[in-house]
Amino acid sequence: MGFDGEKLEQVVLALFQMNLSDDSGRRAWKSLPWSVMDSLHQKGYISDPATKNKSVWLSEEGAKLSKELFEKLFVLE
Repeated sequence: MGFDGEKLEQVVLALFQMNLSDDSGRRAWKSLPWSVMDSLHQKGYISDPATKNKSVWLSEEGAKLSKELFEKLFVLE
């Protein structure tokens, strides 16, 4: 399954806007915003992100939705 790497890069660059860490508008955190991670956890899509682990587990529903969205947004037809 091939995917649109250019589109994926554009999405990552767009997400950096949510993670700007100073007034320069050019420095961004490389992790996802806690508010979004907490919301995904509250919806039951991922395990609790507020741990020392550097990863989260996707629930069955979260993994299914993640795959569907990835294919919808990035898979080349």
